Amino acid sequence: MQVSGRSRPHRLTDNKATMSLLNCENSCASSQSSSDCCAAMANSCSAAMKDDSVSGCVSTGNLSSSFMEEIQGYDVEFDPPLESKYECPICLMALREAVQTPCGHRFCKACITKSIRDAGHKCPVDNEILLENQLFPDNFAKREILSLTVKCPNKGCVQKMELRHLEDHQVHCEFALVICPQCQRFFQKCQINKHIIEDCPRRQVSCVNCAVPMPYEEKEIHDQSCPLANIICEYCGTILIREQMPNHYDLDCPTAPVPCTFSVFGCHEKMQRNHLARHLQENTQLHMRLLAQAVHNVNLSLRPCDASSPSRGCRPEDPNYEETVKQLEGRLVRQDHQIRELTAKMETQSMHVSELKRTIRSLEDKVAEMEAQQCNGIYIWKIGNFGMHLKSQEEERPVVIHSPGFYTGRPGYKLCMRLHLQLPTAQRCANYISLFVHTMQGEYDSHLPWPFQGTIRLTILDQSEAVIRQNHEEVMDAKPELLAFQRPTIPRNPKGFGYVTFMHLEALRQGTFIKDDTLLVRCEVSTRFDMGGLRKEGFQPRSTDAGV
Repeated sequence: MQVSGRSRPHRLTDNKATMSLLNCENSCASSQSSSDCCAAMANSCSAAMKDDSVSGCVSTGNLSSSFMEEIQGYDVEFDPPLESKYECPICLMALREAVQTPCGHRFCKACITKSIRDAGHKCPVDNEILLENQLFPDNFAKREILSLTVKCPNKGCVQKMELRHLEDHQVHCEFALVICPQCQRFFQKCQINKHIIEDCPRRQVSCVNCAVPMPYEEKEIHDQSCPLANIICEYCGTILIREQMPNHYDLDCPTAPVPCTFSVFGCHEKMQRNHLARHLQENTQLHMRLLAQAVHNVNLSLRPCDASSPSRGCRPEDPNYEETVKQLEGRLVRQDHQIRELTAKMETQSMHVSELKRTIRSLEDKVAEMEAQQCNGIYIWKIGNFGMHLKSQEEERPVVIHSPGFYTGRPGYKLCMRLHLQLPTAQRCANYISLFVHTMQGEYDSHLPWPFQGTIRLTILDQSEAVIRQNHEEVMDAKPELLAFQRPTIPRNPKGFGYVTFMHLEALRQGTFIKDDTLLVRCEVSTRFDMGGLRKEGFQPRSTDAGV
């Protein structure tokens, strides 16, 4: 390695002290005072030593000398690149705690000390004899290196600073790596809070069903066994909590497969629970034969045998045995008739229950129709369990909800609303709430002018307690030429009229539009007979999406 071109900073320091001494000698010659000259020389040497001592303190900081001997040079990226004269020939990095040898070569203090102890008392560059006590600090080089500009080594950080400030910068750098206390993985300081709260697999969450706390990575396994989680019966589709499902399968599920009641007697048929009665009715004779055979076999096994004459076989001990068997068979026949009668009564009752259900449904429809007629053109739609709909949208499952019907008056047009949560992958309308109005077949359609003409105001209500609420609303005019406003020929007109991009879901979440997991949507309709009501507040209709 060629080192002849490198400078010798220690000589500059010596020159500095020499110049001070020369100045001091001139002062002594003029003053003719040897004591003053000696004092000046002492002060000059003290100042030089103090300057070197300060430089050494800046570079080492609070590190002990024993620790400094174990580390190599500065492994950082310099800007501009490091000059070769500041590079340690042993570790090939920037000099740390630079020292010089009597032969004029610079090394890191830790590097040259280790080399002397391991490889012998010689200079690694020119093999000159070198003792450890011959090394002396190169404070000039130390100050120069600490003043060089370096780049922050943390990925993503673009800051530059002097080498002496790098350690302080790394303490506060937002791109420095820190360990997550939960999963023990490393993340940049600017990302660690978000990771701990939202992404860490070991973050604490609670089961929504049983409220048991657990790490997030264990939640999926817990959900598969949570006793209070809602699950669907695989046979009948009933939704129950998991701990209720075994009893449901064993006792209640109408479509669960069950064995025949006479399976212990030899009937191996399996059927749905609601088909068991019909099976018993249709196979009574078979079951009676199986039961009689089973009774016969039991009695045979209970007959005492005459040990003295085994060839005569076994005879019944009870002389009335045959009569008893006939009585049992007669009892089975009577029970069969009773089963048939009970089955017929059950079918009759089922028909009555079905008829009652139809009557109740009809009455409920009439009540709903009467309530819809009382709206007088103003209807507030309460959409419950809205969090479930938002979750479905995030999982890219389509969410389309229709409101109950309502009338603009009595007599009046019958309308309903349709809310659609657009999927994240939808083009031009991703993550938007779409809101439309549909015409429906109503009681007064034959008495009303068609197509529908009027003005419609759609509003998502702010549910905060503020005096002035920040509702999100739009006003639109009906367009008679569109199919959406023609008289419907089916219960609900398939064509709607409204806004594909009514409101962005982000704006919905940021406001107070959802309360108690419920969203309120208000629709106010003014027909052509009352066109002034909605224009009093100065709203101007926005362009709508027709025929969607």
